[in-house]
Amino acid sequence: MAPNTSRGVSRKLKDPRAHSSTSLGMHANMPLNDLTAISETGRQADGVRSEERDTPPPTPKQGNSMDDQRTMRATRKSKIYFRRFMRNKAAVIGLIIFFLLVLLAVFGKFLTPWNYQDPDFLNLSVPPSSEHWFGTTDSGNDLFAQVVHGLGRSLTIAVPASIATTIISALIGAGAALYGGRVEKVILAVIHFLLAVPTFLIIALLVSGSGGDWKVLTVVLIAFGWMYSARVIWSLSLSIRENDYVRAAKFMGVSRPQTIVRHVIPNVASLLIIQLMLGIVSTIMSETALSFLGLGVKLPDVSLGTLLQTGTSTLITAPWQFYFPALILTLLTVSMAFIADGLRDALDPNSNSGGSAA
Repeated sequence: MAPNTSRGVSRKLKDPRAHSSTSLGMHANMPLNDLTAISETGRQADGVRSEERDTPPPTPKQGNSMDDQRTMRATRKSKIYFRRFMRNKAAVIGLIIFFLLVLLAVFGKFLTPWNYQDPDFLNLSVPPSSEHWFGTTDSGNDLFAQVVHGLGRSLTIAVPASIATTIISALIGAGAALYGGRVEKVILAVIHFLLAVPTFLIIALLVSGSGGDWKVLTVVLIAFGWMYSARVIWSLSLSIRENDYVRAAKFMGVSRPQTIVRHVIPNVASLLIIQLMLGIVSTIMSETALSFLGLGVKLPDVSLGTLLQTGTSTLITAPWQFYFPALILTLLTVSMAFIADGLRDALDPNSNSGGSAA
C-alpha cells in the first residue's frame, strides 16, 4: 500500500489542476483584506512598470564628453594665464597704454576738426594751443591730426606684417623639423643665407622705387622678416617631433601638414604669441627707420617715421614737431615690450615672475 500512496501523491503534485485548486483554496481561506492588499500591490507594480516605460532615458550630464572636458581644461588654463598676466603690473600698464593708443588711432580723427592734409595758413608753425593741441607744422598742418593718422598708418603696416611673418615662420620652421632630410637642409640653407645678408639694405633698395606706397613696404617687410623666428621654431620643433603622439600620428597615416598644424604648432603657441608682440615692435621700428630715411611712407601720406624726419629739421625752432611723434612712438614700443614680457611670464611655467597659478 505504501508504493501506491507515494504514486498517488506524485500524481497530485504533477497535476496542474491540483496546484490551481490548492491555490484557490488558500485564497478562499484568506481574509478579504489580505486579498485587497495583494491586488493593490499588483496594480502599484504595474503602475511602476508603466512609468518606467514612459520615462525618457536620462540625458548625460555636461562635462562627460571629451569635447566638454577639453573645453573645461582650456578654460582653466586661460584663467591661469590671465591671473599670471595680471600679476605683472608693467604688463597691465602696457596693455592699457596700447589699448588707449589703438583707440586714439581709430577715433582720434573725430576729436579735431582738422584733417591731416588740410593746412591752416594763418597758423604756420605755431606751438600747441586750444585750437591746435599739438601745434602745427611749417606748412600749417595740424600736428595732432597728423600724429593720429601716422599712428594708424604705422599700426596698419606693423600688425599685418607681424601676423604674416609669425604664420610663415611657424609653418616653415615646423615643416623643416618634421620633414627632415633634404627639405630641412634646403630650408636651413636659405634661412642662414638670408640671415647673413644685410636685409635692411635689401628692403631699402626694394622700397626706394615704390613711391612711398605703404602696401609695397608691408609686403617687403613680410618677405624679409620671418627668418629669425623660423630658425627658433625649427630648433624647438626638433624635440617635439620625437614625442610619442607625433610618431603615432605618422604611423596612423596622418599627413605631415596635418601633423604640423595639429601637433607641432600648438606646442609652440606660447612662443608664437610672444614673437607676434615683439614682431610688431620690430616692424614699427623698421618702418620708422625707413620712413625717417625717406625710403618708406612719403608725403602726402604720413607715418610716425615721416613725422620724426620732418621734426628733426625744426628741433631747435619748433621742438613740438619732433617730441610729440617721438612720445607716441615711445609709448607704442614700450607698451608692446611690456605686454610681450607679461605674456612670456604668464605662458612660461618655469617663470617665477608671474607668481603661482592659484
